[in-house]
Amino acid sequence: MAEMQATHSGPAEPEYDAVAIRFLEALWGEGYLSPGGPDEVRRVVEGVDFSGRTVLDIGCGSGGVTLFLAREYPLSAITGFDVEQPVVDAANRRAAREGLEGRVRFLRGDPGPLPFADSSFDIVFSKDALIHVGDKEALFAEIFRLLKPGGLFCASDWLTSHDGEPSPDMKAYLAAEGLSFGMASAERYERAMRSAGFTDIRTVNRNPWYREVARGELERLSGPERERISAASSRDYVDKNIRTWTAMQKVLDSGEHCPTHLRATKPAL
Repeated sequence: MAEMQATHSGPAEPEYDAVAIRFLEALWGEGYLSPGGPDEVRRVVEGVDFSGRTVLDIGCGSGGVTLFLAREYPLSAITGFDVEQPVVDAANRRAAREGLEGRVRFLRGDPGPLPFADSSFDIVFSKDALIHVGDKEALFAEIFRLLKPGGLFCASDWLTSHDGEPSPDMKAYLAAEGLSFGMASAERYERAMRSAGFTDIRTVNRNPWYREVARGELERLSGPERERISAASSRDYVDKNIRTWTAMQKVLDSGEHCPTHLRATKPAL
């Protein structure tokens, strides 16, 4: 199998360093490095039966979502995995403070095949992290490998409306982000999941929701919460992200940027 290439640069030069973590958590909530907080996580996993299940959270970031799932749902155990050391360190500190080490563990690993045996998990979850893997086909083959027969893949991610040349506005947004995103369309995700062997594939475009949420985030950064968020990171960092959110709003308004819910099943034997 071709190696999955995560777009994080790895532990030596993390894209999500301490300043980025503080900024995103100030904007999105403690432990959250993507938008929507607990309410959006509940929507992503709506109807999922976690009873006694083992769960993998790919791209766990600083651990807020992983720990929320452990507190909120009757799962057996959950493993958070990320390729960057600063976020894994933050997640482990948070798990220790909450006394959840018995049900939750956080691991860092290098980009590529994940360090787990075949059929290790009942549920593979991810919250807006798969954008950092460019090779969607290898990614979903790997997720399929990790799931037990009858297992469930359940996630949200940031997609585009098409797989052709990005628009000038999208190119400007990606440049403003400065992160190594590997964005793709829902159609490519669906093809990659089918090719891996998944069935019952569903995608739900969440652009209408995040388009308005992001508008509010930009207003917060530019107005009443600017000083608070600057104190958590820095004024220059907030100014940089005001430019990023301004560029992002254009591709959300055009529909080219499509946050999306994803779900699929590995057939039972």
